Amino acid sequence: MAPGTSEGLARADAPLWLAQAQAPAPPSAPALWISYGGGEAILLAIVLLAAAGGCAYAGRRLRAPLALARPGGTAAGLLIAIWLLAIYSVVVATFVYGLQLKQAYPGFVPPRVRVGTFVDAAATFFVILYLTRRWGWKVALASAVIGTAAAPMIFELPFDLIVMARTSPPIPAHPMLYRQLFFLPLFLVELSTLSLLTVLPSMRVTAYACYAVAAMLAVFALWAAFGFAFPSEPLPLALNVVSKLLCFVAAIMLFAWRAEKT
Repeated sequence: MAPGTSEGLARADAPLWLAQAQAPAPPSAPALWISYGGGEAILLAIVLLAAAGGCAYAGRRLRAPLALARPGGTAAGLLIAIWLLAIYSVVVATFVYGLQLKQAYPGFVPPRVRVGTFVDAAATFFVILYLTRRWGWKVALASAVIGTAAAPMIFELPFDLIVMARTSPPIPAHPMLYRQLFFLPLFLVELSTLSLLTVLPSMRVTAYACYAVAAMLAVFALWAAFGFAFPSEPLPLALNVVSKLLCFVAAIMLFAWRAEKT
């Protein structure tokens, strides 16, 4: 190569390097919902704080563990059948939603966020199993299974209401229709799972359970004050983790009670 050729190539490539340096950075990991902003975020935070205050007030007013009316055998069987049907509906709706999402956005890869839910669930299962051992192994096992299943539903029910209308990316040409297709079966699963708690003789609504739910909603309110952003950054991730821990604590507190001596 003749002397000075490399220097000339370097000068010729300089505009290319400059253009590369000024090019926008690659897009970050996609978010599954759009953050709240401005007045919407403030309003959401106020609503969540009011809900948290209501739960805390209910806990303060609860002088003794509250036993809910237990359904009879037929009603309990219907609750279980509805629960199983709701789960199947979620599977079908998720499959259909996934097909439409893949068709509309072939290159979309949903982000994965690890918040330790499996560890929380395992710990909750064994804690409830221990707390309810006095009822016998059958009731204790049923309590551990249903209580552990209900714990994330305490989180998911208000969470899904918050993010439902803001899921991203929207599926054309009727995004709200597809959102309802996905979320309405989820709401059925959440409500039917929570309803299964009523079949357990070992479950009581306790003040500490109310306080735990109130604390979870207060964390939601703080999260909302920062836009209720997808947990890809440290702060929303930390708030997500803490709120999920509190929902499992709330489930455990449903079984942490003793009958008052008369």
